[in-house]
Amino acid sequence: MKNVLPRRSFLQAAGLAAAGSLVTGPRAGARRAEGSIGPRPRLLTGCCAYSYRKYLQPGTMTMEDFILKAVELGIDGVDITTYWLKSTDPAYLLSLRHLAFKHAVAFSGAAIRTEMCQPDPSQRAAEITNIKKWVDATELLGASHVRVFGGNLPPGATDAQGVGWTAETMKPACDYAAQRGVTLGIESHGGITSKATNILAILRRVDSPYAGCNLDISNFREDPYSQVESLIPYATHTHIRDFYGGEKRLPLDLDRMWQFFAKGGYQGFMSVEYEGEEDAMTGVPKLVEKVKTLCKKYSSV
Repeated sequence: MKNVLPRRSFLQAAGLAAAGSLVTGPRAGARRAEGSIGPRPRLLTGCCAYSYRKYLQPGTMTMEDFILKAVELGIDGVDITTYWLKSTDPAYLLSLRHLAFKHAVAFSGAAIRTEMCQPDPSQRAAEITNIKKWVDATELLGASHVRVFGGNLPPGATDAQGVGWTAETMKPACDYAAQRGVTLGIESHGGITSKATNILAILRRVDSPYAGCNLDISNFREDPYSQVESLIPYATHTHIRDFYGGEKRLPLDLDRMWQFFAKGGYQGFMSVEYEGEEDAMTGVPKLVEKVKTLCKKYSSV
């Protein structure tokens, strides 16, 4: 991928991006993390590009196709999994943004790979540089959220050490993102983030209104309900599947999950990240319909 152009060459474009964004700036989720929970939930439907990885990986579906698929699905927004972007060239990113605008599709955010749980300071610095690059790209897309991973806990390391390394990486990255109105959401995704208590500890150490949790409701192997519920006040984005437990694929009670989000006053996207056995072309719409029904049932909109 090409690197994003230096700030000097796209400050004007970024200003236009902020003015024309389909998504809001600093999210209510960040304020909730400080203890002010909104009383009225606002639950919007979404889908992750990752749901169509079988088609995006070989190139039989483009990111443009995925944006148009959102219109077909009748959802509010899309989460751009950056693995399948052609480049981070500003002209390309702005073309995606314009296409989404023409079809009234919001970008709920962008999802990137990171490994923030690094004992080596130089590796942490490299992760910060990588996140900054994608914050700039996300700003050009006109989105306000970037999903990041905590990463794996190195052999022999303690949870406390991993929390510290991850927070030391995420905090300066959040400081940079805050200057661009972009929030970083650390995903519940195994490794150092396999426990809600670790995610909470990381976010409290980062201590930024531009830090939150990209709450994947399916990635906790044990007791997903209480762990998800504890993270609702910090949720800035979600990923939705209807099972948990990894290969065991235990069914999730989605209605119960939605009750947690509604009770917590969550305002944001409920983004389908399909990984079912059925082909995505038929499986995604079925899961989307479940999400639509629940959002209508529990949202104030």
